Amino acid sequence: MTDAVSAGMRDLIQAKLKEIEAEEGLRILFAAESGSRAWGFHSPDSDYDVRFVYSRPVSWHLRLDGKRDVVEYPIDDELDLSGWELGKALKLACNSNAVIAEWLQSPIVYMANQEAVSALRSFCGGVLDRRAVTWHYLQLMERQQTRLLAPGGGRRLKRYFYILRPALALRWMRLQQAPVPPMNMQELMLGCHLEGALTAQIDALTRRKAELREKAEEIAETPLIDALITLESQTAKDWLQATSGQRRKADWQAANELHLRFSSQG
Repeated sequence: MTDAVSAGMRDLIQAKLKEIEAEEGLRILFAAESGSRAWGFHSPDSDYDVRFVYSRPVSWHLRLDGKRDVVEYPIDDELDLSGWELGKALKLACNSNAVIAEWLQSPIVYMANQEAVSALRSFCGGVLDRRAVTWHYLQLMERQQTRLLAPGGGRRLKRYFYILRPALALRWMRLQQAPVPPMNMQELMLGCHLEGALTAQIDALTRRKAELREKAEEIAETPLIDALITLESQTAKDWLQATSGQRRKADWQAANELHLRFSSQG
């Protein structure tokens, strides 16, 4: 597989992030790749999905006019940069939104305040509720299943991987009894205790995707992977039904302290 991010593209992305800081008057706490390049199954023409969390000066929070807590800079069809203000990220984490925890685990990091990253990882590990995260991955899987088949009857390879990764995340959470599965698929697989034949089938399909373009279709059957997806989907549904009503409480005091701690002064 080719390198997920070339040196030239990394330099371009970092330069764009610095421009955003200067133009918007904000401070990026961390920025990372969030799509298939970070997940470990990109195609030659996969785009770059750069996501970041930033802080604003205290004076910005005290303004009375309308304020947006997101920043979006779509550069072109190949490169997209967008970020959340720290408060938005903390609120979503308190509601067990799994996205921020995924960004924090990306193996492709463009900018990072290590103190903030460490604090945010610890915070997410403490507030994310496994039931809510299970729902997240289950719904993500089911949504992609409706988009799997191409008009010609073939399976869209990109969509198939978008189904497989949530299935592996569900399995990892079930086996590890934890709410934050790894983002990268190879690391994810290590914690899933898969049989050798299934691992080989996933690895072969990953190599196949690395050779094909994003819109490629795959006709070949993958019965072991299909069985894994079916098993983990049903097991997750059964577990959610059996644990109905149980939910971890959000720690709003800790969220407020983190927001104040990393909001830049000005």
